[in-house]
Amino acid sequence: MSLAALSERLHAINDILCAIALLLWDSRVAMPAGGAETRGAQIATLTRLARDHLVDDATRRALEGALKQTAGLPADSASRRMVEHVRAAVDFHRRIPAGLAARRAGMRASANRAWDAAKSANDFALFAPYLSETIEAARAFADAAGFAAHPYDALIQLYEPDETIKDLRRLFAALREGLQPILRSAIDRPAPRRDFLSRDCPETEQRALAGRLARLFDYDQARGRIDASVHPFEISLTRQDVRITTHYRSDFLATSLFGTLHEIGHALYEQNVDPAYSRSALASDLIGLYAVGGTSFGAHESQSRLIENHLGRSLCFWQLHFDLVRQAFPQAMGDVSAAEFYAAISATKPGPIRIEADELTYDFHIMLRVELEADLMAGRLQVADIPEAWNSAMREALGVEIEEDRFGCLQDIHWSSGMIGSFCTYTIGNVMAAQLQQAALAQVPDLASHLACGDYRPLLAFLRDAIWQHGRRFSRDELLERATGRRLELAPYLTYLAAKYGPRAA
Repeated sequence: MSLAALSERLHAINDILCAIALLLWDSRVAMPAGGAETRGAQIATLTRLARDHLVDDATRRALEGALKQTAGLPADSASRRMVEHVRAAVDFHRRIPAGLAARRAGMRASANRAWDAAKSANDFALFAPYLSETIEAARAFADAAGFAAHPYDALIQLYEPDETIKDLRRLFAALREGLQPILRSAIDRPAPRRDFLSRDCPETEQRALAGRLARLFDYDQARGRIDASVHPFEISLTRQDVRITTHYRSDFLATSLFGTLHEIGHALYEQNVDPAYSRSALASDLIGLYAVGGTSFGAHESQSRLIENHLGRSLCFWQLHFDLVRQAFPQAMGDVSAAEFYAAISATKPGPIRIEADELTYDFHIMLRVELEADLMAGRLQVADIPEAWNSAMREALGVEIEEDRFGCLQDIHWSSGMIGSFCTYTIGNVMAAQLQQAALAQVPDLASHLACGDYRPLLAFLRDAIWQHGRRFSRDELLERATGRRLELAPYLTYLAAKYGPRAA
């Protein structure tokens, strides 16, 4: 009975987390600007309620009984893993003052609005006070959570358990070394034609095209929807309601195309979590207090980057599907071939915007942000100095000059959402995606032939079996070992990039 009682408690907690997610979705999609202050209070109240429900005596009594009830089960059984997740979350939140948890959650809506206004006005000073408060709260959180070597580690592990800044720096050093020769080779190539990427493509037709792309990959729009937002995102309100947004620019079609493909990857993960895990600790992040079924943000990013890059940025994909673009925009794209379009979207050109970066320069954006965040958390960098530090780092990493903060330190929503520590998961996702794609090609019969004719079902089935269905039951590296026989490794990612961009690919 203890396990059943604990499950009932978890159902209620998950319902609260989904209500928070719905308020967050509304704040980024439909909420009027004047609602930010009270929306922050609403989210803070619900966050406190979820946290209190998790650590109260009734949950702890049920947990104690469930631990005894599941002690004899296999270590990786769903029930035992669920109970262990709850125990870890209860222990964690007992270390975090309730007021601090509510404060961090409540800051999101008002900080999001301040960031949006600052970006629109190209005025970092409008956002700086909110970011200062966010960093102050993050440091207090790290002190309460505890860390062995660096306060940033406590934040990283909210999104990527067991990762540390020390380990990330080791990965990044190897990645930089491996990327540099490939990047030099790609930059030296003749620049392809790109004029058509900035031609006028009306938003109405872009919306319709986003829906067609979603259907290619079986994103179930009876259990989801596609909306517009300043910054694309996916949000899960259980597997029965998984929503995505994209950003439409009439003068740059690629933004919505690849924003949509990216978020579809996230959505497929959430829509395909085992139904038995719904409203449980295997479909909720009880430590981060997010309604998310993926085992880590890096694992989640691996699915979005696989769909966006390995499929959506391949020549094969556009040879099959470029007619969708031409039909949607006959005037803008009528004189463009699939090969020309592929060459344009694959061209390597260092630029200021992360979400518009090519595959070779993308990770430099991530590594830059991780180092700035680590310095902020350690007190080596002050908020007022961020624009200068950002611009200097971009110049050193990619030779890019930042002329306006809206194209620099104001471009991402993450800091206004309090997501300090999450940026590393994009690069981890890139590395993991390549490892999974390599394994799928080796294990799924005739997969390359299926992809060549636009049949994505065998690949989706592989990902469903290997990753999606398991929710939070297995860790990132456990999933990788089960699917590929190895923990996270860099080699497949560098092999993929070298094959696409290196000297032999020219």
